[in-house]
Amino acid sequence: MKNNLTNLLSLSRLVATILVVTLVLLNQPWSFLVATALFLLASITDFFDGYLARRFHVTSPLGVFLDLTADKIFVAAILIGLVQIDLVPAWIVIIIVAREFLVTGLRSMAAAIGKVIPAGIWGKQKTFITLVAMGGILLAKGLGAQYLSLFPPRLVFTSQTLNVAEIMLLVADALLLVAVFWTIMSGIEYFIGALPLLQSEREANTTN
Repeated sequence: MKNNLTNLLSLSRLVATILVVTLVLLNQPWSFLVATALFLLASITDFFDGYLARRFHVTSPLGVFLDLTADKIFVAAILIGLVQIDLVPAWIVIIIVAREFLVTGLRSMAAAIGKVIPAGIWGKQKTFITLVAMGGILLAKGLGAQYLSLFPPRLVFTSQTLNVAEIMLLVADALLLVAVFWTIMSGIEYFIGALPLLQSEREANTTN
């Protein structure tokens, strides 16, 4: 029962992904506000399914798969939706998605030889920073921000634009750039962690 609950929480993020992306593509202040609420709830489930799995010791291969898959689809799909309406540049999403492919490949390679590459501190922080930046963009657009942003560069500083929504959008855009840096560093961290596996596999092939 508890195992099913954690899996349902992961599945709920997949459902939330569809709803949030749809609301983002509507590109209306009200739809961004609703998307922000759903985004926040879905992000909270990410914490709770992991917490419940550890608390009640109900981790399973299916649960791990659903958790990791839901997280990746949730972030990537919403970012792609933001690219579609010109709120986020495509190169940012390319870097984030490419990092996920790299990490997945390295984990698969390690699993094939019975090894595990543990998640590093850069990766954990990257996820948090990315989610905060995305949530900030959604909320700022919901509050009507449109004059201060980095994507595309719009820096119209006047008495009318210096309000909470506009500043929030500018800060969220800047935070997304920080998330890109953390993404790159976490990818490097995983690669360094996988180097011993790559070297041992190369030595094994040479021996054979």
